[in-house]
Amino acid sequence: MQQGVYISPLTPVVKKLIILNGVIWVLTTILFSRWFPVYEIFGLVPAVTILKFHIWQIVTYMFLHSGNDIFHILFNMFALYMFGSELERRWGSKFFLIYYFVCGVGAAVIYIIGALGYWLYSGEFLALARPVVGASGAVFGLFLAYGIIFGDRIVYFMMMFPMKAKWMVAIFGGIELVTLLGSGFAGSVANLAHLGGLISGFLFLIFYNRWNRRKLKKGNGRKKGNLRLVVDNDKNSSPRYWN
Repeated sequence: MQQGVYISPLTPVVKKLIILNGVIWVLTTILFSRWFPVYEIFGLVPAVTILKFHIWQIVTYMFLHSGNDIFHILFNMFALYMFGSELERRWGSKFFLIYYFVCGVGAAVIYIIGALGYWLYSGEFLALARPVVGASGAVFGLFLAYGIIFGDRIVYFMMMFPMKAKWMVAIFGGIELVTLLGSGFAGSVANLAHLGGLISGFLFLIFYNRWNRRKLKKGNGRKKGNLRLVVDNDKNSSPRYWN
């Protein structure tokens, strides 16, 4: 069983992502947002993404954060450091970066589909017209991967309550789902984007694992894969993990 609190050293890609997000936040908050519609152009606005085909928004929204709430970027960057650094050390920088963007872009796509469906169902256009910003979708994907790899490691939920990482991920997902079902798209938090990050990360890891197994079969097992799902049935307390 993996126990104890572990703080991973800052890794190269995570460091660059944190610096990039910080610089962009300072520039957009202090300079550009006063004279330039940054959030409308580079944030995720589903109606604009669909109708005007501003496809770049599904990527650029990840690097923007609320200028009115500093805790938005602080939480995301802290989570990126705490969970992302160890994942990068495990996977390597290239695969980590691919996974990060898959989760962020996947979260955006799922949010767009959900907002469009909500409009068709309810006639409420707000979800399609309101900008969504933040790295939370990608960060929730990191939560999922951490919960899979280090599921039995003890972490502190809300910085106070010790629990296994896999239960923390389940609680985060449950909170987002309940909040989404309760408030829909009326709240100020894009809960569907958070869930989209979890879903995208899960699907990506599942499909990658299957693809990797087929690749190993074709190669008669001669080549070792970079990432595979491992379950140690001889140790009941051991978590499932990717390596």
